[in-house]
Amino acid sequence: MAGSARPPCASTRSPRLPRSAPHRWSLPLCPTPGYTFGMKTAISIPDEVYAGAERLARKLRKSRSQLYAEAVAEYLARHDPDAVTEAMNQVCEQVGAQGDAGVSAAARRILERTEWT
Repeated sequence: MAGSARPPCASTRSPRLPRSAPHRWSLPLCPTPGYTFGMKTAISIPDEVYAGAERLARKLRKSRSQLYAEAVAEYLARHDPDAVTEAMNQVCEQVGAQGDAGVSAAARRILERTEWT
């Protein structure tokens, strides 16, 4: 596409539809950031959870999709031990955390007394 006046994602017409097609709608060739594109899914949740999510979405002025996407992302982050460790390591690097000699000595004594199977 060298020399093209439009960036590769500028077109909103599908490459399979002829330009003479009577309809003017088509999907963008490149995804648009936001909650309108991505994986669509259907889930079953208890009525009280749904009602609570609806209230919270209205209060936060977010769409249901955005609320659920953020909730699942947070759940994944909390339950992925490697991600939790990485986040803690990043914080320690940012604040320049130094180990406490007393805490290190106590931890070492506990580990030495622990029977490893």
